[in-house]
Amino acid sequence: MKVTPLHDRVLVKRLEETTKTAGGIIIPDTAKEKPSEGIVEAIGNGFRAEDGKIVPMSVKVGDKVLFGKWSGTEIKINGEERLIIKEADILAIVEN
Repeated sequence: MKVTPLHDRVLVKRLEETTKTAGGIIIPDTAKEKPSEGIVEAIGNGFRAEDGKIVPMSVKVGDKVLFGKWSGTEIKINGEERLIIKEADILAIVEN
């Protein structure tokens, strides 16, 4: 199934959270927090400004991004969890 977000929304695949601390302690699934970091898989066209023009998105497919902990809506695509969030909920683009 292919999903294309509308307007200023972004489809993000969350990055896996580490399961071990720096000291070697393994974190159980019940104690893990959902990561607030992911990879952009698809983007919408952008949002419509008050003058009617479409403002293009600042992020692009493949960008590694940080987003708010409670941002977006979780969906399942082909059995895998994804997140649809508004571009405004993206806090930063992470560059290596």
